[in-house]
Amino acid sequence: MVENLVINAMQLCSSRDIYFPCFPWAAYSMSGCYSRVRPCDRLAAGEWFTARVSSCGLFHIAYPSAPEALKTELRTIYSQLCQDDMPMVRRAAATNLGKFAATVEAAHMKTDIMSMFEDLTQDDQDSVRLLAVDGCAALGKLLEPQDCVAHILPVIVNFSQDKSWRVRYMVANQLYELCEAIGPESTRIDLVPAYVRLLRDNEAEVRIAAAGKVTKFCRILSPELAIQHILPCVKELSSDSSQHVRSALASVIMGMAPVLGKDATIEQLLPIFLSLLKDEFPDVRLNIISKLDQVNQVIGIDLLSQSLLPAIVELAEDRHWRVRLAIIEYIPLLASQLGVGFFDDKLGALCMQWLNDKVYSIRDAAANNVKRLAEEFGPEWAMQHIIPQVLDMISNPHYLYRMTILHSISLLAPVMGSEITCSKLLPVVVTASKDRVPNIKFNVAKVLQSLIPIVDQSVVEQTIRPCLVELSEDPDVDVRFFASQALQAIDQVMMSS
Repeated sequence: MVENLVINAMQLCSSRDIYFPCFPWAAYSMSGCYSRVRPCDRLAAGEWFTARVSSCGLFHIAYPSAPEALKTELRTIYSQLCQDDMPMVRRAAATNLGKFAATVEAAHMKTDIMSMFEDLTQDDQDSVRLLAVDGCAALGKLLEPQDCVAHILPVIVNFSQDKSWRVRYMVANQLYELCEAIGPESTRIDLVPAYVRLLRDNEAEVRIAAAGKVTKFCRILSPELAIQHILPCVKELSSDSSQHVRSALASVIMGMAPVLGKDATIEQLLPIFLSLLKDEFPDVRLNIISKLDQVNQVIGIDLLSQSLLPAIVELAEDRHWRVRLAIIEYIPLLASQLGVGFFDDKLGALCMQWLNDKVYSIRDAAANNVKRLAEEFGPEWAMQHIIPQVLDMISNPHYLYRMTILHSISLLAPVMGSEITCSKLLPVVVTASKDRVPNIKFNVAKVLQSLIPIVDQSVVEQTIRPCLVELSEDPDVDVRFFASQALQAIDQVMMSS
């Protein structure tokens, strides 16, 4: 046995996958069976703790097919490992207890297994106790509901007040799974106070874990209980001193709207949403923006536009580009819900403004945004409100912005159709082929290639091909390369037709 835990863990996986399946218990006599238990027995009695650590992962494999006498011995050995002098061994025993318990007969659950579990939950090492939290959920699924309430629930309540913040963190992180094991009635009576304590814990890490589960936990409760007990804590967390707590809350709080209903959302949650939308930490604002559709389903677009839209418009010019990006990605959905008239008044100018943003990711998202808006409102609307403004930007003195317009044209052309593309978009692209910047010219070649399937063959021969021939003789090697590619694409279309 190599005295290295990483190597031992890999060796343990090999034993599970290769050694045990190759030698079924049924094929052996009593003595043969005992030889099969020997890996567990020998490792569990190892002088070095690494061997005992490895043995903990083998019991749930060896136990199911072992004779009754050997099963008793295996349970005794595992109980000894749960009380081992070395914390590393007890940690391994706590980690694997749920797997081992799943193979043990029901008659031994309340006696042997629960005795082991009790030893681990009272361990003086917090690294052992926090792993026992996993055992709460695993054992809760194996026990009868009344036994679960009698044996598991008190442990969870005690763990939620543990002196170690790491144990409390584990409880907060897995409380929803623990509630499923306990059942809704006991959750309402006993676990709600425990969860409230975790939401108000002194350690920020615990509050982060608890805040991230607030929506899931509220789904177990009735709306009245959630409003009475959980919502006051949510209000406190929305102004928490830790930005990471506020961010964790913002990532899930929008999901509370369907749980609490329309009236409670309007009265209680909307003010919290607004405060988080104006948070100084960009991740908080970002998390709220990305989940706005969940609130819209509850309170309706009219109220949403009245209460939250001013804050959204303000965030469209946020100094953090990721916040602006999140707003852009939400615009098409917002546009479809607001309608043409409201969109033109409030958000239309912003969509054009983003095309000139200093950040490339924003400009790229803005180009995709105008395409999606054209799809939503139709070519006629786009012809009036998007195309003129986009084409005017082709004269921008900075070549990067001119490249964005070329990209927008290539995205808009399939939506606008052949007629508008030939009359409005194509002339602008041909004019851009005279640009002094090579990057613009080879992007013109790319755009012209993308227009080949959209326009008529006569337009390709009379307008696109001559422009590409001229670009194929350009001094810049990249311009010549992309122009040649586009000409080859024309020839392939001609051959196929």
